[in-house]
Amino acid sequence: MRVTRIGGPTALIEWEGWRILTDPTFDPPGRRYSFAPGASSTKTTGPAIALDDIGPIDAVLLSHHQHADNLDDAGRRALEQVPTVITTVPGAKALAHHDVRGLTADARTVLTAQDKRPITVVATAGRHGAPLTRPLVGHVIGFALTIGEAARPGVWVSGDTVLYGGLRRAVTGLAPEVAIVHIGAVKFPVTGPLAYTMNASQAVELIDLVDPGVVVPVHVEGWSHFSEQEDAATAVFEAAPASVADRVRWAPLGVPVEL
Repeated sequence: MRVTRIGGPTALIEWEGWRILTDPTFDPPGRRYSFAPGASSTKTTGPAIALDDIGPIDAVLLSHHQHADNLDDAGRRALEQVPTVITTVPGAKALAHHDVRGLTADARTVLTAQDKRPITVVATAGRHGAPLTRPLVGHVIGFALTIGEAARPGVWVSGDTVLYGGLRRAVTGLAPEVAIVHIGAVKFPVTGPLAYTMNASQAVELIDLVDPGVVVPVHVEGWSHFSEQEDAATAVFEAAPASVADRVRWAPLGVPVEL
């Protein structure tokens, strides 16, 4: 498997002939986006690879559609060229696409393509903030991908989520070969200490529960509302027990990494 970190939550997964993109964000930097009344953020860095240079994509895994740091204007245009989009049920209703599939946690779908082994995609639980914030922040899911009859997923993508009981129960012992984990500790001044994604310390706990082979952190740079960016997260992972620290593999932006 090869993973290329493109920026923010966006990564390209190349696996047994499949090319799968996560949460496409390809707008240039400098623009300020509104997420909710009183909650906004500036995009500080552009994608490490331009959309026109990505090449053909077989499917997009979209953890949620309602926030520009996971699906921006250029990302929406990218969906027009992709055969299949897998996202939340509200996302599937909101997006105009010929094959958009909305999943709830634990639901599954199968990706098929000529001359490629099918991939089973199972949605995993996520909560994009504190309890009772869903009416404000909306639905989110993660994705566990398995090729053929493998005993364990080849890759798990957490999506934008905090660490909470439902996530712990859903992914304990999942043991994917590769885990792509969204961190960044998203916060806004208007909601004070409330976080809308995990910080690195919480990711350490999650990694211990999930038991992946390799972890690639994403969603940690490029936006002003990420309160814990890459340098700070790196320090936390390096200080973690070896059972976690030895699994973390930072993918340099724009550089394909063999895993």
